[in-house]
Amino acid sequence: MARFNTRSAKARVSSPVTSTGRTTRTHEGGTGHLRDPRSELFLLAVANFVSQQTFYEDGGPRDDRFAALVRRLAVEDPGWTAGLLGWLRGDGNMRTASLVGAAEYVKARLDAGATEGPANRQVVASVLRRPDEPGEFLGYWTATYGRNIPKPVKRGIADAVRRLYSEKSLLKYDTASKGYRFGDILNLVHAAPDPAKPWQGDLFQYALDRRHHPERAVPPAGARVLTAHRELMALPVAERRAVVTAEGGAERLAAAGITWEALAGWLQGPMDKAAWEAVIPSMGAMALVRNLRNFDEAGVGDEVAAGVAARLADPETIAKSRQFPFRFLAAHQHAPSLRWSYPLEKALGHSLANVPSLPGRTLILIDRSGSMWSRLSDRSQLNRADAAAIFGTALALRAADADLVQFGTGSAQVKYSTGESVLKVLDRFGSLGGTNTTEAVRRFYREHDRVLIVTDEQAAYDHRGGPTEQIPAEVPVYTWNLAGYRAGHGPSGTGNRHVFGGLSDAAFRMVGLLEAGRDADWPWTD
Repeated sequence: MARFNTRSAKARVSSPVTSTGRTTRTHEGGTGHLRDPRSELFLLAVANFVSQQTFYEDGGPRDDRFAALVRRLAVEDPGWTAGLLGWLRGDGNMRTASLVGAAEYVKARLDAGATEGPANRQVVASVLRRPDEPGEFLGYWTATYGRNIPKPVKRGIADAVRRLYSEKSLLKYDTASKGYRFGDILNLVHAAPDPAKPWQGDLFQYALDRRHHPERAVPPAGARVLTAHRELMALPVAERRAVVTAEGGAERLAAAGITWEALAGWLQGPMDKAAWEAVIPSMGAMALVRNLRNFDEAGVGDEVAAGVAARLADPETIAKSRQFPFRFLAAHQHAPSLRWSYPLEKALGHSLANVPSLPGRTLILIDRSGSMWSRLSDRSQLNRADAAAIFGTALALRAADADLVQFGTGSAQVKYSTGESVLKVLDRFGSLGGTNTTEAVRRFYREHDRVLIVTDEQAAYDHRGGPTEQIPAEVPVYTWNLAGYRAGHGPSGTGNRHVFGGLSDAAFRMVGLLEAGRDADWPWTD
């Protein structure tokens, strides 16, 4: 009898987040499935904003767990860990976690005397992507391990400095509020200028003078941005607003590297309609999103607002901004003016570009239990419950035939129409108490082709078993983990049980691989 060579045979596919077979308890008392260290670190890393308390974990213990996993795997599996850290800062767009992870990676390998695998210097340089990050890295290292900075750390930072420092970055990030100024960093790491950038030597010297001899610091000859900035700063305060209102004022501000953050201080006055309209053309996409309410309060004109709306509705602009989808929900909540609703909806759609169009029938379950309402960070009013609803709704709207369900203590179907706005559908979600995931699955699963659960996986105990046990083994179950807790609500990694993680849509491309019968690997190894 044929066992494998049959027309109905399907490929056995695997995904990288893998359980070990060992169990514990979830924070809600259900059976929790433990994962191998790589899987645990990955799920924690993509959900960890560092020092942020979640519903079940304080910031300190959560950070300690993250650091311990990085230190262990830096020695045991350095290639994989280095790949994770570089991806985390790049496609994963997790800034602080990647910087902390790189510091712990280097420290662990130096302590262990490990020499195999990627160079420590390269790992440090790989996570420094913005000009203020060399200072952030040094701040973490010296606060944690003291001012004795190892050579690989110095060299990695020096590599990043040569790549990142420019006239505009000096103006934007080299400010008196920083513990490490550009000049301090140049002294500490002995960064020589890049030979391919003949202007950089003069720029570095200017950064040193700004820090140590500000009274005699003069922009280098030929440094057009710095010279233009110096000229504007030298203007009497009484003459500065005339620059803003004059024809060509926006271009002059941009040429001098005056950011929206610096403009009010330079004017020494309010950010009124004229000030915003002058600086809006040089603002980045995320700066625009953050200030929509301010534009309305200042009375920014319709023509300028239309330009802002066009940029937010542009897929290339949103792709370059590399913002999480929930940022646009936050903007919608804080800037409820109708003129921003459509462009924010378009921007949200562009940020979810990887959400697949699933064929057949799909059951999508969105966790709206109490633990999902903890904020993503201390600086954000957004929470995991709304992030879950964004992803789930986007999936439902693109699927051929999907049942969208919210669950907690109880569960209920969320109605939507084809082509409807994601932001409108979000208004139909509520807060539903406990985490009876198994009950929700049993109530709504009706021979669907696949099930996707967006959750923190802290399911309550149910005598009938865990959530994924309620679904036939031949039906794929995709769990989207948004919190990175240690225990999961079901086994994963083989057969038809898969777990993804994080707060961006990047891992959705793995669904396509699995649906096509191909194994999905870690994102940085694709």
